[in-house]
Amino acid sequence: MVAVRLGSQTPRIASIPPYDVTMAPQVIDNAAKTGLVLDEWQRYVLTGGLGKDTAGEWTAKRASVWVPRQNGKGGIIEALELAWLFLWDTDELIIHSAHQHRTSQRAYVRMERLIRRTPEFLERVKSFRQTNGEREIELYDGRVMQYVTRSRSAVRGFSAPKVVLDEAQELDDDEMAAIGPTVSAMPWWQMWFFGTPPDDPAAWVYGLKEDGESGAKRLMHLDWGVALPADAPGTYAKAVDIELAYQSNPALGVRITQDTVEDEYRPSGLGVKYPQERLGAWKPPARKAGGVIDPRVWSQIADKDSRRHGPVALAVDVTPMRTHASIAMYGVRADGLGHVQTVTYGEGVDWVVAKLAALVEALKPVAIGLDAKGGAGALLEELKLAGITTPDDPEHPEVGDLAVPSVQEVAQATGQFIDAARQQKFRHVGGVELTSAVLNANTRPLADAVAWGRKQSDVDISPLVSATLARWAYVTRVNAKPKTQELVGSLMA
Repeated sequence: MVAVRLGSQTPRIASIPPYDVTMAPQVIDNAAKTGLVLDEWQRYVLTGGLGKDTAGEWTAKRASVWVPRQNGKGGIIEALELAWLFLWDTDELIIHSAHQHRTSQRAYVRMERLIRRTPEFLERVKSFRQTNGEREIELYDGRVMQYVTRSRSAVRGFSAPKVVLDEAQELDDDEMAAIGPTVSAMPWWQMWFFGTPPDDPAAWVYGLKEDGESGAKRLMHLDWGVALPADAPGTYAKAVDIELAYQSNPALGVRITQDTVEDEYRPSGLGVKYPQERLGAWKPPARKAGGVIDPRVWSQIADKDSRRHGPVALAVDVTPMRTHASIAMYGVRADGLGHVQTVTYGEGVDWVVAKLAALVEALKPVAIGLDAKGGAGALLEELKLAGITTPDDPEHPEVGDLAVPSVQEVAQATGQFIDAARQQKFRHVGGVELTSAVLNANTRPLADAVAWGRKQSDVDISPLVSATLARWAYVTRVNAKPKTQELVGSLMA
């Protein structure tokens, strides 16, 4: 037989509260009765998470487990829940919570299947209930397993000593405010979190990650994800190292094949999402409130349904090392508020001119913002060949001409964007790249003002820079240039 290489069975980050004895062997044997045979890494998770002290108390009141998708975290959850239902007799209500209805539904179906094929367990079940969106398994002794789709009120008012939070990356403050108190007055409680790194750099779980990595008491924190700066130059090139996949995927060689991973890291596979989705790499967290633009304010002006009404301005920005580029749009909504969005964000710059030319043809923008002193300045000649140029007469720009700010105007544009955000004068449609840039951006001194500072920021801020320039270009051309106003009027007609 040829030996098959397996992914790492232990995580990169492992913070496990000390324990005197673990209940894991009982749980593993109990799960095996249903035919559920656990991998070494799954047994490792249960061993650390089910430790007890000499008083019989769980040493990990909370357990936090982070591993890329399709590695088999569902098997750990099923083993836990089978034990809570059939192995111990102290728990009356067990809650399985997921972000999406379909995830909760699949978990219920899998559990019902495991129980039905195990007569020893099936004879103890009073009912399987799945009606009107409610899913629960009730035993004759009164124990109930409820499967719920999370909301701000889904479990409010309940008391449950055992809670599983699947898709924990989607948790927010309001949901945790509803869920957390369910265990607070219960003896022998445990709360388990399972997930993959979130898209939102301000997600609630960043606090859980911070506590786990600092070794907080009564918290087990296991993270298989690689330590890969999500926005550093060359990140994608480094990410395709197959060694990183073996480090971060314990089921590689079991449920996941190396061929599958190699296909995923191609541009036609997961592309730029590969580090996050397959390697479990976390994005840099958003700074806490009190930054240049307060995260709470940014959240308040989010409107995924926002639409511009009438003409728009575009802007393009390129990182200094030309690893990424962003095209943004700014316009005005029907209610008079501004509208901001990232149109396109991607690796490299070879796509920028063609994409911008297509947008110009489709949208007829009043202007296209571009800072010639930044990375996008190198595109000027190529843009000229595509028919995108600076105005022949700067005093009378045409619709679709470039708007190139001076140093002073870059500072003005930055200040105006910050003011407009704080005063909630525009809405944005969200987007991971723009939100990450806004919440992590710092400024740099520029004359007697400030501009966005790339060296001072922890992430790629090109989405924010392009959004800032798009707003400046729109306001400058629409409000200040009579000829442009006339042409804008014809576009509105």
